Amino acid sequence: MEYHLKTPVLEKEIRKLKVGDLVYVTGTIITARDEAHLKSLELHEAGEELPVTFTGNGVFHCGPIMRKDNAGEWQVVAAGPTTSARMEIFQDKFIETFKPALLIGKGGMGDRTSKACQTFGCVYGAFTGGAALLAARGIKKVEDVHWLDELGMPECLWVYKVEDFGPMIITIDTHGGNLTADVGAKVNAVRDRLIEEMEG
Repeated sequence: MEYHLKTPVLEKEIRKLKVGDLVYVTGTIITARDEAHLKSLELHEAGEELPVTFTGNGVFHCGPIMRKDNAGEWQVVAAGPTTSARMEIFQDKFIETFKPALLIGKGGMGDRTSKACQTFGCVYGAFTGGAALLAARGIKKVEDVHWLDELGMPECLWVYKVEDFGPMIITIDTHGGNLTADVGAKVNAVRDRLIEEMEG
């Protein structure tokens, strides 16, 4: 199935999605890599307000390349997805705390993230690795940037207005599906069988 989602996405809409579905997003996505995840959680635990709202929006595992144009406005040069496994140690707590609708990255995520997606109504969309220019085309406007001086360009929070951003393939859904883990399990089973045959 193909879905065109508009943020903020309601949880009931997210729970309709299943692994293998194609998704495009219009609305707000916010870049956040490991340093931004950690800082967001630390601020929340300290009772401080964040400068962005993750709830119902897309969280993009991305360290973009940005430049300012002649008018002093930020423009996206490239916005390729970061390997999402880097965020696995934070992601379950992040989902529970901030309730994003959609995580976007490459390479898939693990069991902790998958369980949090089931419990709190979030999905993971795999964006094609190496498609940084394709991703940049879906970004129509840079709404804001936060923590740039502190974290630097790749690690800070970029708030993008996007239009039909995608396509992304849902690889983790709210029903326990985790496409990356399933493929990994099959590969490991074949490997184990081959080793057994060779040793036998």
